[in-house]
Amino acid sequence: MKRIVEKKSIQNKLKNMKNILRDYFKTNILFMTFFFSSVINGCLLRFLTVKNYFDGGPILADAAVALIIGAFGYFIKPKNQIKYFFTWGIIFTLLCVINSMYYTNYLSFASFSLLETSLQVIDVGDAVVENVMELKDFCYIWQLFALLFVHHMLKKRNYYARVSKIEVGKVRALNTIVVGLILVGLFISTLSSTDISRLSKQWNREYIVMRFGAYTYQLNDLIATAKSQLNPLFGYDANAKAFREYYDTKDTTHEDNEYTNIFKGKNVLVIHAESIQQFTLDASFNGVPVAPNLKKMASEGLYFSNFYSQESVGTSSDSEFTFNTSLMPASSGTVFVSYWDREYISIPKLLKEQGYYTFSMHANNGTFWNRTNAHKSLGYDDFYYYTKDFEIDETIGLGLSDKSFFRQAVPIISNIKEANEHFYGVLIMLTNHTPFSDIVNFSDYEVSYKYTKINEETGEEETVVAPYMEGTKLGNYFKSVHYADEALGQFIQDLDAAGLLDNTVIVIYGDHDAKLKKSEFVRYYNYNHETDSILNEDDPNYQAVDYFSYELNRKVPFIIWTKNHEYQAEITKVMGMYDVLPTLGNMFGFSSPYAFGHDIFSVDENVVIFPDGNWLTNKMYYSQSKEAGKLLDSEETVSVDYINYYNELSEKAISISNSIIVYDLIRKTNESRAIATQG
Repeated sequence: MKRIVEKKSIQNKLKNMKNILRDYFKTNILFMTFFFSSVINGCLLRFLTVKNYFDGGPILADAAVALIIGAFGYFIKPKNQIKYFFTWGIIFTLLCVINSMYYTNYLSFASFSLLETSLQVIDVGDAVVENVMELKDFCYIWQLFALLFVHHMLKKRNYYARVSKIEVGKVRALNTIVVGLILVGLFISTLSSTDISRLSKQWNREYIVMRFGAYTYQLNDLIATAKSQLNPLFGYDANAKAFREYYDTKDTTHEDNEYTNIFKGKNVLVIHAESIQQFTLDASFNGVPVAPNLKKMASEGLYFSNFYSQESVGTSSDSEFTFNTSLMPASSGTVFVSYWDREYISIPKLLKEQGYYTFSMHANNGTFWNRTNAHKSLGYDDFYYYTKDFEIDETIGLGLSDKSFFRQAVPIISNIKEANEHFYGVLIMLTNHTPFSDIVNFSDYEVSYKYTKINEETGEEETVVAPYMEGTKLGNYFKSVHYADEALGQFIQDLDAAGLLDNTVIVIYGDHDAKLKKSEFVRYYNYNHETDSILNEDDPNYQAVDYFSYELNRKVPFIIWTKNHEYQAEITKVMGMYDVLPTLGNMFGFSSPYAFGHDIFSVDENVVIFPDGNWLTNKMYYSQSKEAGKLLDSEETVSVDYINYYNELSEKAISISNSIIVYDLIRKTNESRAIATQG
C-alpha cells in the first residue's frame, strides 16, 4: 500500500512538473523564441567559421548569456517586450554577421577596438564588398524575421493581454537569471587554467570563440577594449615588473658574423611591397613569369625564402611597426591609431643617430592608418604622400598607381641625395592592394592556360586556350602582382639612371599575404584544363589546401639587394618581421635592446611568433587555437617539452611586447634612468 501511495505521489509530481513546464512555454513564447534563435545563431557562427561541431561548452556559454540578457525583458510589460527582444536580436545578428564576414577575410574575429579604425573601411569599401561579403554571412538574419513573425502571431491571438494577467515580471526575471547563473557555473567547471588565462589576455580570438562561444567572446572583447583604454592608469607596476624581469634575464649578447657591418655607411631604400606573397616569385602562366623582376633580384641578392609577416588587425601598419621596431603588434587596437604617441626605438631613429636623413613615401592619403602622426613618432624626418607631394595623373584602386608613384619619387630622392650625405627611405606601394579588380583595366597579363591538341576534323595541331584563373580573384591578384613587379623593375632602372644605386642598398619586403580565401587556391592547384573544371578530391593529382598548407603559404618575400650583387645567398631559415631590425642592424651597425627578433645569421634555430599565439620554427608550425601542429619534415620529431617551451615563449613575448606599447615602458624606463643618473 505504501509503495502504491509513493508511486502515485511521484506520478503527481511529474504531472505537476509537466503542467508547470507546459504553462511556462505557453506563456513565454517570445522569450523562448529569442533564447533559442540566439543560441542557434551562436552555434551556426562557430559551425561556419571555427567548425567545432561537437563541443558542448560554448553552447552552454551562449545559452547562459542569452538567458541572462533575456531575463531583463521580463521587467517590461508583455505587450512591449518585443522592443527589447528585437533590439537584442539586432545586436546578436549584427554580431554574427560582422564576425562571419571578418573571419571570411582574416581568419579571426572582429573586435570593438576596430571601431577606432572603422574610418579606414571607407577607403577600402570595394575590398569589403568583393572580398569579404558572402551569402552565408547573412544567414543569421533569420532570427529577426522569426521574432517579428512570432510577435505578429501572438498579437493576433491576444497573447499579450492574457499573459499580462498571470505574469509576475520580477519573479520570472529572477528565476531566469538564476538558471542562467547555474549554466555559468556548469560551464566554468569545464574550464582549465589555460582557458581562463587566454580569455583574460584575449589575443587568441579563434580559441576563445571555440571554447567560450561567440557572445562571451564579444562581451569579453568589450571589457578588454575598455581595459586597454584604462590600462595606462591601472596595472602599471605589475607589467613594469614583468618587463624588467624579462629583459634582465634575456640574453642580449651578439657575436660578429660574416655580415657584420657590411653595409655600414650605405644609403637604404626600403620597398614596402603591398600584399605580395612569396609563391608568386615562382609562378608563371604560359611560360611568362608573374614576378620576373623580383625573382631576378632575389637571385642577385640575399633572399630570405621563409619570411613571414606578423601583422594583426592593423595589416600594413602593423607590418610597418614591427619591421621598424622589432616589437609585436598591439593585442587590442592598432599601434598607428591607438598607441602612436608612445616612445619606440626604431630603425629610422637608430640611423638618424648615425647622421642619416630619414623619410617615407606613400601614394595614399597621409591620414590612412594615421601615418602622418605615426611616421613622425617612428622617427621619419619627412613623409611624402598623395596630393601633398605627388601629381595624381593615374589612379588604380586606392590611389596613385605604383608606376606613377615610383616615377615621381625618383627626382625627390635625387634632391634628397644632393642635400644629405646618407639617407634612409621607405616607399610604400599601393596598387597591389585588395580587391585587385581595378587592375584588369591596366594589365594585359594573361592567366589562362594554353595548350596544343590535334583537331579531330583537320588532323592538324592547334593551340587551345582554357580560362584557368581568368575572371577569378586569385587571377586578378596575379595580374596585379605582375603590374607591381613591372613598376618595381622600372623603378630600379630609373634609380640607376639617376645614379642613386651606386652607394645604396635596396630592401624589399612583402607586408602581408593577399588575404584570399582557401577556395581560390583550390582552383589554382587543381585545375583540369581539358574540362575547365576542378579535379575531384579522390583524384591522385588532387592537391588539398588545408589549414596548415594555407598558413605556411602566407610567407612573403624579403630581399636585400645591391647593384653590384656583392652578396648572393638564399637563406631558408624561418624568419619573421621582427627579425628585420636585428638583421639589418648587424649589417649597418645599430641595435635595439628591446628587440624581440634576432639577427638571423646569429641563431641556430629561430622562431616566428604570430600575434594570435601560433608559432613557427624550422621543425614545425603550431596552432595554439587548434592545439595541433604540422611537422615541416615528416622524418623530424619534436617532444611535448619542445611544444610547451615555444607555447610559453610565445605567450610571454606577446604579453611583454604589448605591455611596452600600452604602458609606454621604453619612455618611462629612460626617464627613470635619467632621474637615477641625475641623482
